[in-house]
Amino acid sequence: MHRQMSAPVASPPGGAGATREESPRPQPPPAPRNGTAPKQGALTIVRRSSSKSKPESSPPTDEQLDQLDLDTEHLPAVDTPDACDKAALRLRYLLRQINRGEIPVETLQKNIQYAAKVLEAVYIDETKVKQPLDQPRQPTTLQMRRLRTPCWASSVEKHEAKRLADEDDELSEVQPDAVPPEVREWLASTFTRQLATAKRKSDEKPKFRSVAHAIRAGIFVDRIYRRVTSTALMQFPQDVVRVLKTLDEWSFDVFALHDASAGYPVKYLGYELLNRYGMIHKFKVQPPTLENFLSRIEEGYCKFHNPYHNNLHAADVAQTVHYMLCQTGLMNWLSDLEIFATLVAAIVHDFEHTGTTNNFHVMSGSDTALLYNDRAVLENHHISAAFRLLKEEENNILLNLSRDEFREFRTLVIDMVLATDMSFHFQQLKNMRSLLTLAEPTVDKSKAVSLVLHCCDISHPAKRWDLHHRWTMSLLDEFFLQGDKERELGLPFSPLCDRNNTLVAESQIGFIDFIVEPSLGVCADMLECILGPLHSNTKNTTSTSQGAHGQDNPSAELTKLKIKKPWVTCLMDNKKIWKEQAAKDAEDRAKLEEEPNGAPPQPAAE
Repeated sequence: MHRQMSAPVASPPGGAGATREESPRPQPPPAPRNGTAPKQGALTIVRRSSSKSKPESSPPTDEQLDQLDLDTEHLPAVDTPDACDKAALRLRYLLRQINRGEIPVETLQKNIQYAAKVLEAVYIDETKVKQPLDQPRQPTTLQMRRLRTPCWASSVEKHEAKRLADEDDELSEVQPDAVPPEVREWLASTFTRQLATAKRKSDEKPKFRSVAHAIRAGIFVDRIYRRVTSTALMQFPQDVVRVLKTLDEWSFDVFALHDASAGYPVKYLGYELLNRYGMIHKFKVQPPTLENFLSRIEEGYCKFHNPYHNNLHAADVAQTVHYMLCQTGLMNWLSDLEIFATLVAAIVHDFEHTGTTNNFHVMSGSDTALLYNDRAVLENHHISAAFRLLKEEENNILLNLSRDEFREFRTLVIDMVLATDMSFHFQQLKNMRSLLTLAEPTVDKSKAVSLVLHCCDISHPAKRWDLHHRWTMSLLDEFFLQGDKERELGLPFSPLCDRNNTLVAESQIGFIDFIVEPSLGVCADMLECILGPLHSNTKNTTSTSQGAHGQDNPSAELTKLKIKKPWVTCLMDNKKIWKEQAAKDAEDRAKLEEEPNGAPPQPAAE
């Protein structure tokens, strides 16, 4: 109706100007993709017990670290025995300097690159070791010296043979599901690409066990990278930090965020969401670039000074999409790229909105209507303007996407934003209802996230009354401004745009009954349908122990997933208030009609 008529979770550290550190994707109540989701940056290693003692190396002293020269020009070749010693010592030194804030970025990058090359060389060399076919492969003394023995621990040389014999027991098995996705992909891209030169058997797939010795050093390098990245992250004012603590609530107060952020809700909320879901780290988005992009998006929303379709509305829709992703478990059904596209689509879905409807553009023959041939005029402009902005280097948060990733991302964003055109509303709901009646419905991901974004776009009547009422008044202001323009141009009034003949309460009741409530109902049914299998898999896993004891529980398999629906109560409460207001308005109109020179009724202000 708005379009038709109007054209995760850690909180940042306290203190003013606190720097936002990268946080893991929020964990929703339903089942994660692979059973129990590991915490970001955590690594679970199952160690085998061993009765043999192992000597431990001592960390380098401060005196040794102070004497270190970080010049990379005279370092030993990466495939020499001394290389790993040098790399390990430098990583220790870098970590200390990062904590002190005394390390130039260029020096840091060069030394981390050197350490990564050393790890590659160690692994390649280890895979080339020839072992008898009937014996398990063991690392050589030289290789394990490179990996395990830093220069400050040379005093344990006499225990080397015994320690190497126990190395397999100590490393044991590293479970892939326990490794954070970013680290897993870093390892895969860094090490498994080298497997072709190792002449493995064609049917032997690389396993984490085979690179277990690199994981420990890999995690260390990854943590350094994270800490360096976090130093460049945008700073959040203390008031913004306080408001964002309620980000996971259905009726999030975006007006409070607007006040706390001094009028920049999109900048802070968009940054928080993309960081919280791990998009900044996953897709290598440079923090300054993201800040530039969000600032430009915010400017576009404020371009026409709209009472409703502005940066507040963009932030509100993005937060509501976050609720749907996180609190229903939808994020577990989507890939990282699909989540990235969904969040960006929510942020840009009304970019540079003119404050008038598509119908107004068509009837007035605007340049935008001519450009897009009277079809989805505003929605096409939102998409086109956003991607033009992304073509500018300083705003290109998609710079590190591959060609295929970019095409998928762009297609998803286009589909989602076009689906916010209210002229597609009833057909969209009809198609989804028909699909869900099938015995085994298969929901297309693009259609699913498109329906979610559309529902979030019109969700304010399903929020807490004080928020909903404020949104309604802002929307009516925008409608009436369009009506004033239509009067000036001699055009007929669009629905709800005549400020002298609009029934506010009745219009909102109709909007809730015929648009919002049915939309959220279909959306909930769709989410329960697509997330049901994930829920069932978890139920089956947790009940395996009962089945092993012969205690079958058929009812567990029949349990249908029910997501939380906080909007149901809000819709009922808001509709009740509007009905009371409608009755009062009717009485006031009746009294005015009885008076000889009664003035026309004005829209209710409460």
